[in-house]
Amino acid sequence: MATTTATNAAVTTTTTTTVAAATDVLPRNGGGRRLVLLPLPFQGHINPMLQLANILHSKGFSITILHTRFNAPNPTNYPNFDFLPIPDVGLESHSLSDFANVIRLVQHLNDNFMDPIRDCLARLMLEDAEVSCLITDAQWYATQKVADELKLPRIVHRTSNISSFLSFTSFPLLRDMGYFRPFSDEELKSEALVPGLEPLKIKDLPKFMTSDPMGSCKLLEIMAEATKQARAIIWNSFEELEEDVLPTLRHGFPYPHFLIGPFHKYFHASSSSLLAQDQTSISWLDKHPHNSVLYVSFGSLAMTEESQFLEMAWGLANSKQPFLWVVRPRSIQGSEWLEALPDGFLEKIVEGRGYIVKWAPQQAVLAHPAVGGFLTHNGWNSTLESICEGVPMICSPCFGDQLPNARYVSDVWKIGVELENGLERGEIENSIKRLMVDKEGIEMRERVLNLKEKVNLCLKKGGSSYTSLENLVDYILSF
Repeated sequence: MATTTATNAAVTTTTTTTVAAATDVLPRNGGGRRLVLLPLPFQGHINPMLQLANILHSKGFSITILHTRFNAPNPTNYPNFDFLPIPDVGLESHSLSDFANVIRLVQHLNDNFMDPIRDCLARLMLEDAEVSCLITDAQWYATQKVADELKLPRIVHRTSNISSFLSFTSFPLLRDMGYFRPFSDEELKSEALVPGLEPLKIKDLPKFMTSDPMGSCKLLEIMAEATKQARAIIWNSFEELEEDVLPTLRHGFPYPHFLIGPFHKYFHASSSSLLAQDQTSISWLDKHPHNSVLYVSFGSLAMTEESQFLEMAWGLANSKQPFLWVVRPRSIQGSEWLEALPDGFLEKIVEGRGYIVKWAPQQAVLAHPAVGGFLTHNGWNSTLESICEGVPMICSPCFGDQLPNARYVSDVWKIGVELENGLERGEIENSIKRLMVDKEGIEMRERVLNLKEKVNLCLKKGGSSYTSLENLVDYILSF
């Protein structure tokens, strides 16, 4: 979960108005038991939920997407689904800057949207007797009470992986150990592991903290308890990647877990991007040799200070390595887009060797043979997509689950390196060389290609994800 401050630009995107009103919902995808899926209205949460919807629809289920009008998915991209908008409570009348902290927005959704969600579900259940299950993003924690009142089974979909989820459930341990306090200079550099949160190091913890760490801890406790009350959890991951932590998960949460990922590898799905994708990225990559280009993107939420942006720019320039760099508009504090770059930077440094776009078709970029590395914030979607395409990573996590993801990439799976000192031009330059040129990078690429092959095998008949999906279908049909 994103547990940091995000400005208005970080969460605002064009809201797509749905074609059906909340009082005018007619099921049109016909046949099969109906499942209602409720995503959290952020890009990194909408994408996997709609991918999951495609997977379940392919298994014969009818699908209704229950969604906020804020950051609504575009129904024209999914003609086989029904879309049911929830009447907004407090979002339309507020400036989104009122919800600068993502945790506050999640709390607002759970505190204010339950009555409209209950009304939508109750009406849908009256119109369609085949509604058999509610699948919600785990951060819609208050929906468990709604599901219980309607006697509707609820399954949780986790958009993070198991390892980071277990880190979140350990937050009360952090609190009890006294970590919710200012950190000393020594602790900010400490390589020591945090007991109970391995492989996280003490120096990782400040990035976990927010302006209200106790409030964050309480929220995570509530979310974990609501997850325990659900019938099951669906994971966008695969057993071979997380086999070391599965026993711990099943001990703490002893009910069905379905690891059916990677979702996006089942088939090519319609785009659920809330931002326009610049397809010229692909034609630019076509001009470069295999494994020569570094792809750089920090996802749909992260914000960057101007000083960090400039360090990134000079680190990329000084590396002498071709790069494709995604810079979201208004993601640089105080800038609309690239104004912070020094005069002449684009012409003298970037032209011919670098390419900067506002948003890219990431899955296609990572699958392109020219891409040999990925400088990433390590959101789970990005991390998993990189693994699936056999692309090693340079990790620069910003907040939330990105911290444990990055630690696993660098220290456990050993398929990348982490920028231990943040965005500093010298470390960026050296890390690019380690990943793209040195023998160390070749070994990382071999390991991630091995994981890519495991992805291919787990999705085939008899594979772990294939079998888990069959079990999930049987489980839903048992309701």
